Amino acid sequence: IRRQRQMCIRDRGYTCQGDFSEVINNPLFGDAVSIGKTVIGALENGDIDEVYLAYTVFKNTVTQIPTLIKILPFAEDDIKENAQEEAAVVEKVKPAQFNGYLNPYSTMLVESKNIIFRGAPGTGKTYLAKEIAADIISNGYFDDYTMLTDEQKQQVEFVQFHPSYDYSDFVEGLRPKTNEDGSMGFELQDGVFKKFVDKARKNYENSKKSTEVIANELSVQEAMKEFFDDVDTGNNTFKTKTGTEFTITDVDDEHIYLSIPQNASINSIRLNISEIRQMLESGREFNKLKDITEFFNINFTQQRYSYNLVIFNEIQKKKKAAKIIRQEELKKYVFIIDEINRGEISKIFGELFFAVDPGYRGVAGEVSTQYANLHADSNEKFYIPDNVYIIGTMNDIDRSVDSFDFAMRRRFRFVELRADERLEMLANLNNEEKEAEAIARMSALNVEIAATEGLNENYQIGASYFLKLKNIDFDRLWSDYLHPLLQEYINGMYDEEGIMERFKKAYNQGKSDGVDVDESN
Repeated sequence: IRRQRQMCIRDRGYTCQGDFSEVINNPLFGDAVSIGKTVIGALENGDIDEVYLAYTVFKNTVTQIPTLIKILPFAEDDIKENAQEEAAVVEKVKPAQFNGYLNPYSTMLVESKNIIFRGAPGTGKTYLAKEIAADIISNGYFDDYTMLTDEQKQQVEFVQFHPSYDYSDFVEGLRPKTNEDGSMGFELQDGVFKKFVDKARKNYENSKKSTEVIANELSVQEAMKEFFDDVDTGNNTFKTKTGTEFTITDVDDEHIYLSIPQNASINSIRLNISEIRQMLESGREFNKLKDITEFFNINFTQQRYSYNLVIFNEIQKKKKAAKIIRQEELKKYVFIIDEINRGEISKIFGELFFAVDPGYRGVAGEVSTQYANLHADSNEKFYIPDNVYIIGTMNDIDRSVDSFDFAMRRRFRFVELRADERLEMLANLNNEEKEAEAIARMSALNVEIAATEGLNENYQIGASYFLKLKNIDFDRLWSDYLHPLLQEYINGMYDEEGIMERFKKAYNQGKSDGVDVDESN
C-alpha cells in the first residue's frame, strides 16, 4: 500500500482519489474484519484508489484489532513505521497552505468565514462551491458532493437569489395559516437561512456542553415525546390547581394549543414549548406559580403559567434517568448562495449585516430580528455561530453587480475565477480527444472575445459550457448555446455581424482535424 501510494503521488502529484462506494455500502460495513479483507481483496485486484481510501478511513480500527493485524500486509512491529511514513506522505500531499483540505479555496473559506466567487459565466463557480462544502464537511477526505451521507448533507444548504427574494424567505416572516375553525390567519415562520443557522447553533452550543448536561436534555426530550405521543388530542382532560379543566388540541414545534371550555372569556390559549423545556432541563422543582415567575425572573404571574405547571408535572412523571452518552462533535455548516448579486441584499439580510460580519460571529454579533416581538421569548437574540461558512457566487457581467451593497462587500472575501481556470472539470467528458478539442476551441474563442472592443475577460466563456458535449456535438453547442449568448453580449454594437463571424472563426480554429463544421450558423 505504501509503495503504491508513493508511486501515485510521484506520477500524479497528488493522492489518488477514487470511488470507494463498494466499501462503505458493504452490508458488513461495521465489521472491521470484513473491511480488512475487502481492503486486501481490492489490493489483489490492483484497485489502488479504493485501497487507499478504505485504508485511510479505517486504519485506526484496523491497526488496533489483533485479529486484523494478522491478515494485513505488514507485521505488528511495522505499525509505528507505517504511521510515520504515512504522516510524511500526507504532509507532502496536503501542503501547509491547504491546512489539511484538498482544495486551497477551502482554506480561504475557513479563514474568512464568508467568500464570494466572481467571474465570467460558466467558470464552474457553483460546482466549486459544492466541492468546497464536501471538502470541509468531510474534513479533507473527499470533495465530491455526491459522496456526502444524508446526515452530512444536512450541513449544507443551497439557495438562489432573485429579484423577488426577500427577508421573509431568508430570515423570518408571517405566512398564511388555516385555523382549526377554517378561518385564515398568519403565523411567524423561520426562513431558510435562520433554520439552517439554528441547526448549526444547536450543534455549536451542544459541543460546548458536558456529557451530563446533554444526557439530561436528551432525557427531557424523550419524556416530552412520550408524553405528547400518548396524548389523545381533544380528549385527555387535565386540571389546574384551581380546578380548571382543559384539553390539548394540537402541538407543533413551538407551541401547545389548549382548549378551556369552562373559561367564558378566553376558551383557548397557546403555551410555549421552549418554556416548559427550560423548566424540565433546569432540574428544579416547580410546585407553585411563584416558582415559575422566579425562574423566568418575571415580577408578575401570567395566565399560561397555571397550565405550564400542569404540563410540566405530567412530563416530569415520564422523565427517566439520563443515559451515558458521548459529547457532541463540533461540525461545520456551509450555506451556498448562488447568484447572490441578483437579489436586493439589504432587503434580504436586513439587520443580519452585523451578524454576518466575520468579526462579530457568536454572541458578540447577536441582534434582535424584525419580528422579535412575536417570538415566544421577545428578548431572544439571533447570532451566527463560528461553525457557519457562507459561499456566494456571482457573474461579473450581470447587470445587478453594480447594485451589490457596499456594506455587504466589506463582509465577504472576493475571489475571481478566470475562464481558463478549473479546466479539470472537462475530464468529466470521459474523452481525452474531445476534452483537448474543447480546451482549444474555448481558448481561441476567449482570446477573440477579450480582443473585441467593448468586451473584456469578464465576458469570456467558461469550461462548464463545454460539459454539454456529453450529449451534443460542437456544432450544436455553438448554435444552441454559445451563439445566442455572444449575440446578447454584442447587441447594439457596430458591425455585429462581423464580430460574430470573428467569434465563429476563432471557435472553429480549435477543431480537431477531420471534423466537419457547419459554417451556416
